[in-house]
Amino acid sequence: MYRILFTSVLSRLDPERAHHLAFDVIRALPAVGLSKLTRRLTRPTVDLSVDTLGLHFDTPFGLAAGFDKDGEAVLGLGALGFGHVEVGTLTAHSQPGNPKRRLFRLVPDRAVINRMGFNNGGAASAARRLARVRNVPGRPVLGVNIGKSRVVGVDAAIADYLTSTRLLAPVADYLVVNVSSPNTPGLRGLQELDKLEPLLAAVKDAAGATPLLVKIAPDLTDDEVRRIAELAVEVDLDGIIATNTTISRAGLSTPAAVIETAGAGGLSGAPLAARSLEVLRLIRATVPPSLCVISVGGVESGADVAERLAAGATLVQGYTAFLYRGPLWARQINRELSRLASVS
Repeated sequence: MYRILFTSVLSRLDPERAHHLAFDVIRALPAVGLSKLTRRLTRPTVDLSVDTLGLHFDTPFGLAAGFDKDGEAVLGLGALGFGHVEVGTLTAHSQPGNPKRRLFRLVPDRAVINRMGFNNGGAASAARRLARVRNVPGRPVLGVNIGKSRVVGVDAAIADYLTSTRLLAPVADYLVVNVSSPNTPGLRGLQELDKLEPLLAAVKDAAGATPLLVKIAPDLTDDEVRRIAELAVEVDLDGIIATNTTISRAGLSTPAAVIETAGAGGLSGAPLAARSLEVLRLIRATVPPSLCVISVGGVESGADVAERLAAGATLVQGYTAFLYRGPLWARQINRELSRLASVS
């Protein structure tokens, strides 16, 4: 049914408009009293739980940052079957993001190009909202992803991240430093080791007891991935998220004219799967087994999630396939993982 709805209606809407329509429905689930019923229908049918970061995850599959930028639909998303929900990217200063249009579907590739630009209402506003969610029974694990405000130069990035950290670490189950979005000028330069080490050390100190992870780009070289993984261990991070969107357009099936119209931005979805898996294996070969590694990029099915777990991922996230698979996507993955677990 969702495939028919997507083909006949949603695919004809502007992608950002379609996102907001779906988001409003998901956000309303708790308000209309459907959360508990929905959760019973979407949770795993066997024990898939994972304990990591000092936290308990009912399922290894969660929602990546970018869908719920301001933490407005955490409870509704948890009801749909995601074991954890990572909100953001949030910045110290509220900002509108890049001019529209800024979100584009590449349907033949089951992919998306976005240049949203960290549009969000700011860390302080989100912190107040998330504080109300934090003590709700049965909520999903709550991750908070933070980035650099656009109005702040790279030289002042540490202070900017620290503002967000101090506001959001107290209401987060885990915190993520995003230095890998291609849509904020200068941000990816923070992945250079001489800039990344002092940033991560400062945020780690400010975050206190809240577990801290760093999210990296797929466009790093293999050697750069290894060096950042080693740095994560050196500064005593709790984990790494791999990977963010890519600036590559290699191997796409979508007509070149459509890709050119979409323009600059990060590509996510199925074309990212192979590189994301490569980066996961590089990281897992570099870091100790105790370090949490969250794999994201091109994940669509339960088999994809199982492959990432077998390759060393502690947890797995998805996002783009939500657009193509619909609101029961997490349920489908949980049920497929449950079947795979039952026969193993």
